[in-house]
Amino acid sequence: MGTKNALTKKAQFKQFVILPAALFIFWIVLSGKTDFKNLVIGLIAACLIPWLCRSVLCLQATTTPGKSYAAFDLPYGKIFVYLLWLFWELVKANIEVALIVLNPKMPINPQVRTFKKTLDHPVAQTVLAKSIILTPGTITIDVEDHVYTIHALTEGAALALAPEEGEGEMPARVGRLFNEEAEVK
Repeated sequence: MGTKNALTKKAQFKQFVILPAALFIFWIVLSGKTDFKNLVIGLIAACLIPWLCRSVLCLQATTTPGKSYAAFDLPYGKIFVYLLWLFWELVKANIEVALIVLNPKMPINPQVRTFKKTLDHPVAQTVLAKSIILTPGTITIDVEDHVYTIHALTEGAALALAPEEGEGEMPARVGRLFNEEAEVK
């Protein structure tokens, strides 16, 4: 029960009020039945699941000992803005890869690069790794000790993620999304 105490009141509210409400609505949508018996079963299940899974829903920080994050305590407004930006990046990358494939000379220059991005929130690490994988022409090969190893189809894509100096736009945006300090190594 120590993990519950490490969470903020806001995080506990999201985890034990908003999550059950969302699960209950999901139950109603999936079952399609609104009779009393099904609503009671759905309400009990929606309240019981977060309580039973409370240890799984409490994520330990990757760099700060003793700090925990609630799995659903995320900056949803900022995530929406980030997803809009990511969608635009995906469109641009798709066009770039399509042009490379259609070019008879296939102007590719595969690159494997590493960059360090220290992110304390485990979800932030996952968001960064999966954002790289989603972008056509790039893939996350490995993440170990906050060092991301990526493969890119072109030098431009590699430099966008891991420039010679400074920080790539995607790692910087994910860091800002989760209020993480910029650290470039």
